[in-house]
Amino acid sequence: MSVLVIGSEARPFAKTGGLADVLGALPQALARLGCDVTLALPRYRGASGGRVLERFPVTVGAFTRDVAFGEAQLADGARALLVDCPDLYDREGIYGVGNADYPDNALRFAVLVRAVLEWTARQGARPSVIHAHDWQAGLAPVYLKTLYAGHPVLAGTPSVFTIHNLAYQGLFEPAWLPRLDLGWELFTIDRMEFWRRISFLKGGINHAEAITTVSPRYAKEIQTPELGFGFDGILRARASDLVGILNGIDTREWDPATDRNLPAPYSRDDLGGKAAAKAELLARYGLASSAASRLRPLVGMVSRMVDQKGFDLLAALAGELPRLDASFVILGTGEARYQDLWTRLAARWPDRIGAHIGFDEGLAHLVEAGSDIFLMPSRFEPCGLNQMYSLRYGTIPVVHAVGGLADTVVDYAPRRRNATGFVFVDYTPAALLDALMRAMRLYAEPKKWRALQLAGMRQDYSWDRSAAEYVRIYRRVIGEKGVGNRDDG
Repeated sequence: MSVLVIGSEARPFAKTGGLADVLGALPQALARLGCDVTLALPRYRGASGGRVLERFPVTVGAFTRDVAFGEAQLADGARALLVDCPDLYDREGIYGVGNADYPDNALRFAVLVRAVLEWTARQGARPSVIHAHDWQAGLAPVYLKTLYAGHPVLAGTPSVFTIHNLAYQGLFEPAWLPRLDLGWELFTIDRMEFWRRISFLKGGINHAEAITTVSPRYAKEIQTPELGFGFDGILRARASDLVGILNGIDTREWDPATDRNLPAPYSRDDLGGKAAAKAELLARYGLASSAASRLRPLVGMVSRMVDQKGFDLLAALAGELPRLDASFVILGTGEARYQDLWTRLAARWPDRIGAHIGFDEGLAHLVEAGSDIFLMPSRFEPCGLNQMYSLRYGTIPVVHAVGGLADTVVDYAPRRRNATGFVFVDYTPAALLDALMRAMRLYAEPKKWRALQLAGMRQDYSWDRSAAEYVRIYRRVIGEKGVGNRDDG
């Protein structure tokens, strides 16, 4: 089965969030299952590696540029195709600068899709399936059903479209349609029109053979007015084609037994190295590291500092948290008001609270390993990866009961054998504080805490499990279309 994966970011080439982790791991997991996998994404500034395979002009509307296509080998036999168009991708940021998107993002990601499809067509063999991710690749199913519907190579290629976060919808003015070689017949409520604009996300949803999202709970939530962001009716109309597949994690990259970012390795059989990680984390943040302070629970967060991630709840508790018998470390960037809040808290309580504004991959690993409790109070969370990293690292997650958080963390209760963390249902500061306090009380009982840690570390959230579910979806849409059977095996 040949699978062409199209997305806007992937580790190790470019990363702004969890999408990069997913696309950095899923292609390799698919390859381990026997798929012939190509991952296509832009070559952004600073991306290295890959030999140039060919270069040719790509035209979208009035825009024409010579585009180079580089190949980089990934693990397990997968490969990456890097689309190199410096005018579009050699920029300071991936999607924009600061909080401002680039005004030509519609063109940037239309060119990505068209360039990849043109390159694929030049190879002379139709892929079994095209798997497009998020709004940036949403035009792939659209172009397959319009411009390429009669193409001698690509006609009939089935597509799968994955929604990683419905809140990001790829909205643009309708005048972009002809500039992207799309007809006005697409400007209808059942194609791409969304409140008098066009939505790349809606295009992907309405034109793909199958739609997936990144957890079973989130697949249900996005069909409701509360979490559907205006798309709930569209998704209910395609409910029979919508499947929630829980993301996996890269268990080679995230393994406390081999993680080079930690001062000492540890595992389920020997948790000793976790204490060394905690001491190192306290030191990195300049927090008190006396014997007494090391005995306090250390609460960690690695997150975008935005309302979606529950920072409005945390702001409401800003006066309460420093008075708890705990220490806090946070790593991330986001809205200025939340960055400023945590910077002020760290300045006022330097022995208890540490804030690192920015992102550091190595430090993120250390936060996961050195923390005792990991906080994820998200208002909504399509899947979430950090709670799965936390479980693998013996760090107890405290989460809101939404999306993938609800699918992966089982609330602690006495005699509940499958518990792995602490979960709160009501999205209120009081509910969050209650869950955190429950965790802190159990932390004071070492034997019960250790049992909860080990229960989490036994969970299997590897990509191999998730990739097998994607293969089943691929086979379904290939069978429905009756195409793409080259080397399907």
